[in-house]
Amino acid sequence: MSSTSSLPPASPTATVVIYSGGMDSYTVLHRALREGLEVHALSFDYGQRHARELDVATQVCRQLGIPHQVVDIRAIHGLIDNSALTNADQAMPTGDYADDNLRATVVPNRNMILLSLAIAKAVNIGAERVDYGAHGGDHVLYPDCRPEFVDAMNHVAGIANFEHVTLHAPYLHSSKADILRDGLSMGLDYQHTWTCYEGRALACGQCGSCRERLGAFAANNALDPLAYDATAQVNR
Repeated sequence: MSSTSSLPPASPTATVVIYSGGMDSYTVLHRALREGLEVHALSFDYGQRHARELDVATQVCRQLGIPHQVVDIRAIHGLIDNSALTNADQAMPTGDYADDNLRATVVPNRNMILLSLAIAKAVNIGAERVDYGAHGGDHVLYPDCRPEFVDAMNHVAGIANFEHVTLHAPYLHSSKADILRDGLSMGLDYQHTWTCYEGRALACGQCGSCRERLGAFAANNALDPLAYDATAQVNR
């Protein structure tokens, strides 16, 4: 795991990007770079079901030559292990995003935890912004990706420290297809992302995250560069 503790303070035009390695945060990361901001990528190991996204995130940041810190917060795993994303003993639900079949993938209080740490890093290095990839497609299932939550956290980020930090969620009212469209217009290669809830050699194509991703590519008349297992090929 990399560390940025020896880096000089960031410039006021810096942002901390919560970067999971998935396609949403990958697009947010590049969008911030396109803005000309000094980007500090921040990833978290909280004991999730697999580390494929973290590996991808590390590779991308190394290729881009941007500072990247992976924070080990696995000590909190016992507080958030009642989720299919953090407990491998639970069956992973399949199908499209819906309250009745994917509630099991909600990790308790995840974004509040991660955003709090990212805000702390921003204050610590002198960055004025924190970026994360909440989007409209998550609103149906994840309360911590909804506008009300983002607005409340933005308020807290402005009063929790002497320094004001702005929470920036550029795709808060956008769909997954909208995010992908923006990324494709920037020429991004989504082979360098991992979305699947499973950590196998090939993406499963059946979990809600894979299905939403495949739907976004279909909506943009584009081919997903990731490799999927044989059963998923039928659904592409």
